[in-house]
Amino acid sequence: MRKLVKLLVMIVVVLILSVGVWELLYHDADKKDLRYIGWRHGIYPLDPDSALETMVGDAHREDMVLGKTEAELIKKFGYVTPLSQADDGYYGFCYRTSGRPSQPALRLRNSNWMVLMKDGRVEDIVLLKGC
Repeated sequence: MRKLVKLLVMIVVVLILSVGVWELLYHDADKKDLRYIGWRHGIYPLDPDSALETMVGDAHREDMVLGKTEAELIKKFGYVTPLSQADDGYYGFCYRTSGRPSQPALRLRNSNWMVLMKDGRVEDIVLLKGC
């Protein structure tokens, strides 16, 4: 019985140390940050603006948006803005020169991310930097 308790305590200590080391190595604005990973899976309430900045380095960011409806995007990110209402500024320019200006598009919050819609669902995600 004593050996079993000792083993369980060691397992718990190793798990706690592993999480602590992970948090020290991958903290803030990193795709491996535990808060971002939790947010991706819907179990941690990370600020969506911070998450959208972190998405730049996430190779699997498409998984979070492809196939989603506008309502699902709003639930995940808080709000979206139709790019058809974009002013003549930078984002409007990017949308018009994207090669698909007739395709409905949404900007995720105030980020540099644009999603292109087809039949009411996200078909593509585009980073609006350097367009």
